[in-house]
Formats: sequence, structure tokens, C-alpha cells
Amino acid sequence: MFTTNFFPWLTIIVVLPIFAGSVIFLFPHRGNKVIGWYTICICLIDLLLTTYAFCYHFQLDDPLIQLTENLKWINFLNFYWRFGIDGLSIGPILLTGFITTLATLAAQPVTRESRFFHFLMLAMYSGQIGSFSSEDILLFFIMWELELIPIYLLLSMWGGKKRLYSATKFILYTAGSSVFLLIGILGIGLYGSDKPTFNFEILANQSYPVILEILFYIGFLIAFAVKSPIIPLHTWLPDTHGEAHYSTCMLLAGILLKMGAYGLVRINMELLPHAHSIFSPWLMILGAIQIIYAASTSLGQRNLKKRIAYSSVSHMGFIMIGIGSISDTGLNGAILQIISHGFIGAALFFLAGTSYDRIRILYLDEMGGMAIQMPKIFTMFSILSMASLALPGMSGFVAELIVFFGIITSPKYFLMTKILITFVTAIGIILTPIYSLSMLRQMFYGYKLFNIPNFSFFDSGPRELFISISILIPVIGIGIYPDFFFSLSVDKVEAILSNYR
Repeated sequence: MFTTNFFPWLTIIVVLPIFAGSVIFLFPHRGNKVIGWYTICICLIDLLLTTYAFCYHFQLDDPLIQLTENLKWINFLNFYWRFGIDGLSIGPILLTGFITTLATLAAQPVTRESRFFHFLMLAMYSGQIGSFSSEDILLFFIMWELELIPIYLLLSMWGGKKRLYSATKFILYTAGSSVFLLIGILGIGLYGSDKPTFNFEILANQSYPVILEILFYIGFLIAFAVKSPIIPLHTWLPDTHGEAHYSTCMLLAGILLKMGAYGLVRINMELLPHAHSIFSPWLMILGAIQIIYAASTSLGQRNLKKRIAYSSVSHMGFIMIGIGSISDTGLNGAILQIISHGFIGAALFFLAGTSYDRIRILYLDEMGGMAIQMPKIFTMFSILSMASLALPGMSGFVAELIVFFGIITSPKYFLMTKILITFVTAIGIILTPIYSLSMLRQMFYGYKLFNIPNFSFFDSGPRELFISISILIPVIGIGIYPDFFFSLSVDKVEAILSNYR
């Protein structure tokens, strides 16, 4: 039976999307609009339930797990259906509901296999929410794997010309890395105490021999490095983004990449503090290299979606640096960057997709002159590109600035090391506006599209404007008043870092 302090909100929030998605197959074949609005309503209901549970049952000043639920599942393995949320997970959970709802709206109308498409969107929603709210490490793995199958099918069935190649590459990378995740989970669960346990709270208080802890850490790091992604395990991402439908890209950039960063904090940093202290300098160095490498590579991309994909890889480097800094400021900045880039990345891919819907061109050197025909898309694309390059007043600026403060104030590193990391990272900050502004220039200025016969394109409609503005509002809100999001994570960050003092 359930052991819970409250009504089982999290179980309902996790199970509702996939259960309601199964009902879609009872709908008539030609009810595409009905199916689309039904899916949007389910996403919205789930988001409202999450918001209600957060507003009325979540204590901001409590770093412990809240809304806990326990259900004995498999006696032999001492395996529980165990959910709970804390300051680390509530932000990604709310982000998942928000972006999934908008991605479902962005996908309308789906005319081919509509029922299956919307079922996959809802199934992935359940898997992602389940991953962020799992308090059992084996349940975390099951939810982690659940969302891979919908992404693979969405890419292989509704992608571009090279969708099968990209889908195969995606599943080989992610499923291969999941082997390391499973081995690490079984090892840490079986070794963690006198009897097998997969409870996060119990495992967080266990100690291991140094060599064994390092082996666990490396296994988890490989799994999360692929999903984050961390170079050199990032090469699946540009191909996947280049071929996926833009609603799928919104979920990839907005949520999927953040699962890897969340895993690094939740498992590597919280459960394995001694190994993390050893590897943290290398994470910071790799993060700094990643920022410069991906920003430089992004500048050389002709494909619009691949350019944005490499920018995502670059921005994930700030999260790695924040995690590696082992400081309150740095880790809070990394968590805020997870939320900030979730909004900005999803918005940029949505706008890239709406532009492609109109001109049917993805290569930047074939574009030019879109600003005249599509001023609304031009305005939103420009504003959100400014957010991506960390313009003051936007969420990206606050997150990256806090990460910089985290480097400088970190007690773990010598002054020269901190200065060097800061200098190298600052070079990446300089490269970001170069590829962002170059992208805007190639897309919206010039006259190339005027050479196309009957050059005339529709501007953004009410649906596109609603989605763009819905994402822009929290981006500006976080930039102006970031304290709200810091209030979610600050106590949890303090609790995590207490193991490093």
C-alpha cells in the first residue's frame, strides 16, 4: 500500500499522460483535430496538477524530499514505486509540463498517423516527469528508458530525408550509454547497504571504497555525458536535430538534454561526493573546451537547425562548469541554466521550424530577406537569439553570470586555475554573438529570397505568436527576477554541498 504524507499527486502526474494517451487509440481515424486538442488538454491538466501540488504542498525552505510516495513493487529486489520532489527536481518538472504542452500545440495539425504521434508525445511526457520525480534509482532507470522509445519513433516516422540514419544513430548512442547506467545502478544498489536497496535517501548516506566509487562515477558519467551531451559523445545531437520535426526538437532541446545534467547532479554529485571531488576539475576544463569548440563549430554550420544544435552543446558547457565548481553559487547557476536553456533552446527550434514551413529552405546561405515578408517571426527570432547570447535582462545572462561567480568564489581551486577557466569561458561568450548575429543576418537581411518567383510568405499566425510569447515571458521574468528560481534550489544545493565540507 502507499505510504505518503499527501494525496498521491506524483503518481497521478506521472501516470496520467501515458494512460490518457492509450485512450487516443479509441478515437476515430479522421478525428485529427479532436485528437490534437485532447492531447493538449491532457498536457495542460497535468501541468495544472503539478502547479497545484507545488503551490499548496511544497515547502520552499525544506531541503528534504517532499510529497513522498512509496509502494512495494517487487519484494525479491526490495524494489519500490517511490516518488518525491525537492528543490532540484521541481524546476525541471514544471519545465517539462510547460514545454511539452507548447510542443504539442506547435505540432498541430498532424495529418499522418495522428493517434500514434500524440500517444508518443504523452508517453514521453510520462517518462520525463517520472525521471525527474523518481526517488528510487532503479525506477529512475525505467523512466529514463521509457522516454527513449517515443523519441526514436518520432524521429524515424516524422523526420526528414535522413531520419532513419539519425534515429539509428540516436538509439545506438543513448541505448549504448544506458548499459553503463544500468550496471552502475545495480552495482550501487547491491553494494549500498546490508541488503539491496535503490532508495536515493539511503544511498546518499552511504560510503564506498575509493576505487569502487570512481568506477561507479565513470559509468554514470558516460551515461549522462551522452544525454547532456558532453564532447566527444555529442555527435548524435546535430544529426538528430537536423532531421527531427521541430516539435520533437523542442522536446529534445528543452527537456531531454536537461535529463543528463539532472543525472549528473542527482547521482554523480549527490551520491558519489568523493569521486566527484576528484573529477570536478576535469569537468570544468571539459566544460570550458566544450563552450569554445561548439561555438566555433556552430559558426561553420550551413544548416540552420544544426547551427542551433551546436549552440545548445556550447551552452551545456556552462552547466558542466557550474557542477564542477563545487560552490553554492556555481551549482545554483547550473540549475538555473538548465531551466533557462530549456526555454531558449525550445523557442529557437520552434522558430526555425516555423520559418522552414514557409520557405522550405534550411541552408543559411540560401536565405536572405525574410525580415520584410515575416516581420513578426523576425522580431521573435531576434529577441530570443539575444536571450541565447546572454543579453542583460534575459535568463541566459543571469544564469551564465552566476556560473562565472561560482568559478571565482569556488573554495576548491587555486586563483590561477579559476582565472584560466574564466578566461577560456569568456572567449566562448565572445563567440556566441558572432554565430547568433551571423545567423540572423543570413536569414533576415539581404535579397536572395527575392529571386524566387512569386516571392510571398505568410507571417507568424496567432498560434505561432502565442507559443513564442509564452516562452519569452518566463525568459524575461527569470532575467528580471531570478530570486524565485533560486528560492527553489538554494536549500537543496546547500544540503548537497554539505558533503563536500
